[in-house]
Amino acid sequence: MFVNPRFRTLSLALATALLITACGTQPQPQPSAPTPQPPTTQPTAPSAEQSMPSATTEPQPASGSEVEFVTWYQYDQDNTDPKSDERVGNEYLRKTIPLFNEAFKGKWKWINQPQPFDQMAIRLTAAVQAGGEVPDLMQSGDGSLIPFIKNGVVQDLTDWIKAQPWFADLDPSAVAACTGPDGRIYCVPVAITPQIVFVWRDHFPNGYPKTPEEFKQQAEALKAKGIAAITFFGSTAFDGEGTPRFTNTLIKSFGGTFDDGQGNMKLDTPENRSAIEFLREIVAAGYVHPRTWDGTTTPFIEEEPMKTAEAASFPTGIFGYRYVNPLKAPSGKEYNKGNEEDMLDAITAGDVFIAPMFAPSGKKPGCGLGVTGFVIPVGAKNPEAAKDYINWIMTPEQNPDWVLGPGGGFPALRSILPLIEERVPVAKAFYEQAAKAVAASECRPWYGSLERRDEAKKIIQNTIYRLVKEDPTADISEALKAAEEEYNRNN
Repeated sequence: MFVNPRFRTLSLALATALLITACGTQPQPQPSAPTPQPPTTQPTAPSAEQSMPSATTEPQPASGSEVEFVTWYQYDQDNTDPKSDERVGNEYLRKTIPLFNEAFKGKWKWINQPQPFDQMAIRLTAAVQAGGEVPDLMQSGDGSLIPFIKNGVVQDLTDWIKAQPWFADLDPSAVAACTGPDGRIYCVPVAITPQIVFVWRDHFPNGYPKTPEEFKQQAEALKAKGIAAITFFGSTAFDGEGTPRFTNTLIKSFGGTFDDGQGNMKLDTPENRSAIEFLREIVAAGYVHPRTWDGTTTPFIEEEPMKTAEAASFPTGIFGYRYVNPLKAPSGKEYNKGNEEDMLDAITAGDVFIAPMFAPSGKKPGCGLGVTGFVIPVGAKNPEAAKDYINWIMTPEQNPDWVLGPGGGFPALRSILPLIEERVPVAKAFYEQAAKAVAASECRPWYGSLERRDEAKKIIQNTIYRLVKEDPTADISEALKAAEEEYNRNN
């Protein structure tokens, strides 16, 4: 899991527009490079029939036998374990590989080689630099893009992607997240994954708190009932994955940031210090579930209190709905299919709702934004197969399933969201509430102008963990300055 949701009065089309507006803030490019230029106009999203090639178009068969088209996904089509955390992606590949192979019979044969999600970027970089075997296409997110570009790992797709009929339909924020400091586009965005908060309605019957002060008041009342107000990814597991999963949401909600817009880490700010002081306070008061911090020894254990309603809320990425199951509501009602439908059912029934993060008065809730899609590695044997595949995935027939499967968020193609609602009615309430929460938030990639993102998230999360859990009396400003220096000395 790479690594979460938001309304009812507007149509899905308007909800999509709100999502685009809310997530319009783009990452800062380096000053020496041109600013990334996503579409400068907001064209009316073309209809599915006008904007997309048909999935049923017969490819021109190549002479001779089919050529193997190799992909790397974090999902394994041969893993049929119904309890696997990655079962959604596994099942997607199992169903879709035969469809692609039939559509491109006589030309391409899709072969997927599963890779551990936390090793994909490392393995690809090593393979390219060693001149070894690389896939023709790899599932990837925006977080690995800058290291890929600096190491010469992925191909420049700018001219090709801009020539495709679906390009004008892409969310500009998604395009910007796939754009390097040189203004060139290196990845193809398919799904957008903003951050949201899952909330048990019985614990917050009047809605999720709007400000930190309201949160503390309601958290105190919950504490008296033996309920923690919140659980989140607070550990240092997965080399600082808590930075994009929660820390960024809190820091940005207080108006803070991690960078100076010029590629340098900037942590010692009044806003950041206020956020950390708030976090120290709610931890000391007992409002945070203790399993929040245990992920280093038991991965993703912080999800458990939300599943059992021992914690009243859970800020995370939008696709967290897949993993938080089965569920037991405060009323005792159980959602125990043991798959992603549990959370969708709970939202539809009204037991769980989706909200933006709270923020101090005058501030807008923070909302991290990630993009999931594809890169074509340098040295790929069959880049034309990768491009055929991408165009196939971008059709109205295939795109909703990819977004619901490997993507797990909102579609990067703006015209696709209504098709997803038609295809999966149980997800209607989920997407409507998610759109509303995202529209109320300021969504942008967590890393801003920081290029060494793996290093940065580890430094940030380790620092926050020390200040809150290991030494809550330590000088916050001093620790933040030391973290800045640790990162910036290698700039």
